[in-house]
Amino acid sequence: MASLKDVRVRIASVKSTRQITSAMKMVSASKLRRAQYAIQNMRPYAKKLLEIMQDISMDMDSSDEGKFANERTENSILIVPVTSNRGLCGAFNSSVVKESLLLIRHQYAAQYKAGNVDFYCIGKKGADGLNSAGIKPTVINTEIFDHLKFNDAVVIAEEMMQLFLDKKYDKIIIVYNQFKNAASQILQVEQLLPVMKKTEEVSTNKTETKANYIFEPGKQEILEAIVPKTIKVQLYKALLDSYAAEHGARMTAMHKATENADELLKNLKLSYNKARQAAITNEILEIVGGAEAQNG
Repeated sequence: MASLKDVRVRIASVKSTRQITSAMKMVSASKLRRAQYAIQNMRPYAKKLLEIMQDISMDMDSSDEGKFANERTENSILIVPVTSNRGLCGAFNSSVVKESLLLIRHQYAAQYKAGNVDFYCIGKKGADGLNSAGIKPTVINTEIFDHLKFNDAVVIAEEMMQLFLDKKYDKIIIVYNQFKNAASQILQVEQLLPVMKKTEEVSTNKTETKANYIFEPGKQEILEAIVPKTIKVQLYKALLDSYAAEHGARMTAMHKATENADELLKNLKLSYNKARQAAITNEILEIVGGAEAQNG
């Protein structure tokens, strides 16, 4: 059995840790409210904008669909893992890194062996995870989540669009956690470029009502304007999703850590009381034994 001093030191250490985890839980809960409000307001707009772009693209000839919709042979791939800059959020970051590694080991194994797969890491933990796996990211952006704004996402989106137009990459994939609620996140792998068209199954659905638009000045002009806008909005939505999911995951992880600390404190106090009682019993036995020795 550990000494009373060792148990007291351990209790003080667990109490200190519990205070930290409890404070981090409250901070994440506060940030989560704002992040959740932002993504919930953004999703309907992003979804409708994507639907409009896809509806217009369906009526266009393949040659007029736009420069961002041209599908090419997938010789070079850019994977964009979106993670956080800080840890202590459960499997939030590791799941994104793991999925990114699965992509290069299975779906894009041939391109990776040829050295034609690069990583554009948004978030420090994604870069750390790839470095641990022996992969050096091409670009690391760790500043965007300090003050997440649409204009910052636009800069990244325009950079990726230019890389696609320059044929540096034939396909750009984004891997991130979609916010569902504070306790769960949904891992997403989405194609950012070239822009996705409506699948044949969806476009031929009999129950779907085809949208009827009046175009001014014309379909081609509108498509050229709406496609870049859609790409920027979809990237910003993914960043908002990841930001909200991060704080949800951290709040849940810190809540569990606090509960574990409470349980550990309970067990340590029980051990401390047992050790204290045993020490008192030994002292009484020594006093009684000494008194009997003197009387004898």
